[in-house]
Amino acid sequence: MGGRLFKSESRFYEQLWKYKLAKLISFDIDGTLEVGEPPGIITMDMVREAQKAGYLIGSCSDRTISGQQRLWEEHGILVEFTVLKHNLGEVAAQFEADEYVHIGDTDLDLRVSQSAGFRFIPVEEAPSLVWGINGKS
Repeated sequence: MGGRLFKSESRFYEQLWKYKLAKLISFDIDGTLEVGEPPGIITMDMVREAQKAGYLIGSCSDRTISGQQRLWEEHGILVEFTVLKHNLGEVAAQFEADEYVHIGDTDLDLRVSQSAGFRFIPVEEAPSLVWGINGKS
């Protein structure tokens, strides 16, 4: 019983690893996050909650990389990635996940998501789909 894996064992471990992968959420900033210009409905506390739940989080925006990083740092949130919109596909190449989601507010967000193989969630649907929040309290 050395360290050699047989094909069936190898497939078993590949499948086991597959079920342990995280989910990844990419956030647009402007029109999506409460700190965007214009402000969106996703609060920074909601982002923190997703991160605590085990999601890999980051941003995909028209803002510069340094501007995105500064925004997250100002709010004390350590993100996994910051990319320009046209580079969203690079995120999927860097991070293995069960599901890739992009939350945004524009048709461009939709197109970029689809092109990168991400599931697009319109910002107005995100609170109920991601956090289970229905309406405002």
